Formats: sequence, structure tokens, C-alpha cells
Amino acid sequence: MLGIVNYGLGNVQAFANVYKHANLPHLICSTADELRSVQRIILPGVGAFDQAMAMLNESGMRDALDEQVLVHKTPVLGVCVGMQMMGHSSDEGGAPGLGWIDGTVRRIDTSQLAHKPSLPHMGWNDVTPRQEEGLFEGLGQDALFYFLHSYCFICADQSHTLAESEYGGAIAAAIARDNIYGVQFHPEKSHSYGIRLLSNFARLPLNQAT
Repeated sequence: MLGIVNYGLGNVQAFANVYKHANLPHLICSTADELRSVQRIILPGVGAFDQAMAMLNESGMRDALDEQVLVHKTPVLGVCVGMQMMGHSSDEGGAPGLGWIDGTVRRIDTSQLAHKPSLPHMGWNDVTPRQEEGLFEGLGQDALFYFLHSYCFICADQSHTLAESEYGGAIAAAIARDNIYGVQFHPEKSHSYGIRLLSNFARLPLNQAT
């Protein structure tokens, strides 16, 4: 069973619809007990970093989420702000992140962007995976995904960058460490490419290290 964390932010129903059409078992999790009952987790997110962290902390699921991810090594996929929350901090606010992957979130450097308006990075963009297996199985080097963000994740250890996209230079489109995955783009809005990626995540072996 795959759980979608419902803490008040993110396109929860859109993820549920993808898994419903793919006939993959899923549960929208609104309590700690529900979260503890699943074997894979989607952590969605939209909006501002501090607001997302505050709402997660107030949801009553933060401790269960940490337990599932850090103790039981449950595979987790953070999406957009859900990915950014996996780092230590963000330029967007002052709240501490989850600290699951060593890194920080920085505002995209607009001085490197040729076109105006330069932010947010919005629309379809190529994503180049460093390995075409696991999360990116069957997607190749020419997959397109939908982005909407002004901040990007900077991994302290570049081996944790799983895929990149170009926007005024290379930015992390996906990150990974052991059972922890994050994507900056929105797979739930990325049509067939996103459906494939979300299906890949739902089929990853449990406790798989990247």
C-alpha cells in the first residue's frame, strides 16, 4: 500500500487519481496511524517552505513520518516543496527542514537567465537522469516534466543528485539517498511521463538503496 500524506498542501487527489487509474493500491493519509500502515509514501507540497513545514508539524504526522523514513526505511518521494523540505533549510524562510538529505534550498540565480520574466521556472522542461533505472526506468534521456518553482535544492554531496534540468545552468530535478527520493517537478501534472515515474516509485523494491 502506498500512502499520500495529506497535511493540507499539495495535489493529493491528483496523485490518488494517477494511482487509481494505474490500479495500484493507495491511501490518502491524514493521521499518524494511517501513515504507519503504508509501505511507500508520497510527500506532496506547494506554496512556501515555512508554511509547508508548519502545516506538516501541526498535522500530527511529523513523528510518524520521521519514524517511517528514518527508522523503518520506508521509500518516500517528495514532490516540489515536498522535495525541498527534505533539506536542512531554505532561502525562502527561516524554518528548519526535515534534514533527511544534506543540502539547502537556494533561490534560482536570475542573473544567469536570458528570458524575462525569469521566475518562477514554469512549464515543461527536459529532465536528464544520471541513471535510467529505478525511479527513471523506461523514461530515457528525453522525458519532459512540468515545473513550477523559484527555488532549487543544492545537495552537499553531488552523488545525491539523481537527475538535472537546465534553467540558467544545471539545477537538481531529482535527488535521492537510500530510501529517500525527491523530484522538483510535478509528476502528477506531467501526463504519460509523470504516470510512468509515479508507477516506477510504487514498484520500487522495499528498503532499496539508490
